[in-house]
Amino acid sequence: MTKLEELTALLVNEINDFNNSVKSLEKINEEIKDVKIKMDVSEYKTIIEAHQKQMAAHLNSMEQFESRFGSKIREAKIYPNWAVVVFIVCIVVTVTLVSYIVMK
Repeated sequence: MTKLEELTALLVNEINDFNNSVKSLEKINEEIKDVKIKMDVSEYKTIIEAHQKQMAAHLNSMEQFESRFGSKIREAKIYPNWAVVVFIVCIVVTVTLVSYIVMK
């Protein structure tokens, strides 16, 4: 019988230890539920702000390039004025000569 009593006492002690462990885990769980975790995002904020400044600078330079390119396109001419005038004069002279020759 002593062995049975020893085993029973050992089981009772183990059950008590298990119950105590469960209670301590429940307390820890309750404490964890109340804890709020805050992330430190200040480092990321500075990185994002620097990136936004770079993007704004790139956007500004692209807009300046676009305006310069647009003004160059508006100012560009396919043919120079002197070439157009020479071409028109040649056509007029040719028409005049052809009509003069045909009339004779």
